[in-house]
Amino acid sequence: MEAVAKGCQCQALRSQDPRYQKLADIIGKYAGEAGALIPVLHEAQEVFGYLPHDVQVLVAEGLDVPLSEIDGVITFYSLFTSEPQGKYKVGVCLGTACYVKGAADVLEELKKQLHVDINKTTADGLFTLEVTRCVGACGLAPVVSIGDDVYGRLVPGDIPAILDKYLQAEKNG
Repeated sequence: MEAVAKGCQCQALRSQDPRYQKLADIIGKYAGEAGALIPVLHEAQEVFGYLPHDVQVLVAEGLDVPLSEIDGVITFYSLFTSEPQGKYKVGVCLGTACYVKGAADVLEELKKQLHVDINKTTADGLFTLEVTRCVGACGLAPVVSIGDDVYGRLVPGDIPAILDKYLQAEKNG
């Protein structure tokens, strides 16, 4: 029986996705410039929403930097993520005031309601749960932010109604 090599379909898929052409343009714009890595990663993340492994490889090849350096930058700076992010980023402040006022309990309720852990995205791709530090709203502690919306003086029982607001917005288009 003759073995048939299928080969990688990556290049074919990339050629059909206009984001990869944008990535090539970004890399070309910065190629050869000192200090180009962070601006390229930033722009690439704007295009893709995150920095998947294949994008990291293309950036490494295009800028002629080791993949390990790219991984180091992505894992060091909280601005970057190699995981897909939800449409809504849910940030729970664990600064001192929020923590003392019960933010840990609010966080646990969010984990329960969303069925995810910290820095993970829900299966439907709507929510990414994150922990933040002080957001400057200590008088409203504990505070949760969802996108540009800030909710304060929360108790765990408030969480279902808050999340339902976003779920209803998705249903209503």
